[in-house]
This record gives sequence, structure tokens and C-alpha cells, in this order.
Amino acid sequence: MFQRAYVLRVALLIVFSMVLGCSKSVRYGDPKGIETVSIEFGSTDLHKVAEEMTRSLLVSQLVVEGNRPLITVQDVKNLTSEYIDTRAITDSIRTELARSGVVRFVVDEEAMAQQVSELDRQQDGEYYDQEMIAEKGKMLGAAYRLEGSIRSIVKQNSDVKDVYYKVNLQVWEIRTGILEWSDETDIRKIRD
Repeated sequence: MFQRAYVLRVALLIVFSMVLGCSKSVRYGDPKGIETVSIEFGSTDLHKVAEEMTRSLLVSQLVVEGNRPLITVQDVKNLTSEYIDTRAITDSIRTELARSGVVRFVVDEEAMAQQVSELDRQQDGEYYDQEMIAEKGKMLGAAYRLEGSIRSIVKQNSDVKDVYYKVNLQVWEIRTGILEWSDETDIRKIRD
């Protein structure tokens, strides 16, 4: 009898745990919808920055002239006190610019090791048709470098937290060091 009651209690405990563990629902949200879960830099901020900067660059003299410049993308420096995946910002901007067809991108510093590795693999591999392999010394150098920074100012008292972000991006001509384009956008978030 005691053993049966023990098994019944354990079974009820397992069922109760499963019900509680499964009580939260999962749903899809609009990835472009306004996200207000926290005051930290989030998906809404990322989309705002990427869209505004891409739109600004697309109307700049750099791309209006129709020369399809070759650009390399450097990381955006995170100068805030929080973790921000700045690569997500540059990836979104690169994607939108590539979709536009008005600029071209060369391999960036982060991906260079993979590019060189693939070239070496094709050159050293006996498994490749030698007429179809990528030759060393044929990569193009970028004419321009896209880079930038994100900064924040945080003010807080017992009732309010105010976070101000400033994102600045620039495009530099590599050969001359001339700044060809620069823009910035601001974000302010307040939690009462």
C-alpha cells in the first residue's frame, strides 16, 4: 500500500511538473515590429540604424555616380557599456546595399583567412580541374572602407533611466584617405 501511494505521488509530481513546464506559450512576432522588452540596444534599434544608414549611403555622391564602388566593411566599434553585436549592424547594411546593386563588396578582414584558405585548397588540391581553379593574385582591393562607432550616454536616478545612443558611420577612400561619406543617427530610450 505504501509503495503504491509513493508511485502515485511521484506520478502526480511528474505530471504537475510537465504542466507547469509547458504552461508558457511560444509565438512568432514581427521581426520588424517595435520591441520594448528592455531599455538596452535591441532589434528595433538595429533595424533603425541599418535602414537609415543604408538609405543615406544610397543617395550619396559615392554611389549616385553609378561607378559601383568596391567597399570593404570593417567592424563598428562598440564604445558603450553594454554588449552590442555590431557585426549584425554591418551585416544588415551590407545586405541592403548588395541588394541595391549599386555597390560591390570585397572580402573583409574577418573573412580574409577563409578566402586565403580556399585559394590555397584549390591551388594545392589534385582533385580540382586546373583550368577551373581560382588563381592567386586575382582578388580585387577595395577602393573604400566602411567603418564606424556606437556610443552611449546613460543617465539614471531612482525613478528614471535614460539611455542615449549615437551611431556614426563613415566611408573612407583607401588610396587617398579622403572621407567620402559620413552620417549618424540617434536613439533615445527612457524607462520610467
